[in-house]
Amino acid sequence: MKNYEEINIQLLQKDFFIYGSYTQLLNMVYKGETIEISDSEWKVLLNEWHYFILRRKGTERAFTGKYYQNKEKGIYLCSGCGLPLFDSSKKYESFSGWPSFFEPLKHPDDQALRIREEMDISYGMIRVEILCARCGGHLGHVFTDGPPPTHLRYCVNSASLYFVNE
Repeated sequence: MKNYEEINIQLLQKDFFIYGSYTQLLNMVYKGETIEISDSEWKVLLNEWHYFILRRKGTERAFTGKYYQNKEKGIYLCSGCGLPLFDSSKKYESFSGWPSFFEPLKHPDDQALRIREEMDISYGMIRVEILCARCGGHLGHVFTDGPPPTHLRYCVNSASLYFVNE
């Protein structure tokens, strides 16, 4: 089984994966482009766990994710395609067991939202699922119990994220 670092090396070598320095990623303008990758190619690029989370809408157990307690300054990218999604300055401790953010990243010149929302009625609940707008990877869910100023809690699986230090 491929480990997390092997996955990222393989993905970083793909033409579609966005990469760069912290500053480059923070200043990247998203124009709304999407990428289409077949399910069979995702199976090759991702290990079973990342495939389960990103492509099959799975979830990590609470308090187990790699970035749950990450306090470093930096930027969080979609681990499937590299689209910058969250800045660490918008991360907070929600005590939910998953990395939580009160606002997604948005460059003033962005032409599209980086996170897409869909209704999720699985497991007998009604929730709002969040997905990467570029590759469609499952990130987690958004709830309305977050802190000011947005009062939103973007509750994200660590496996859906790739962190770049400031």
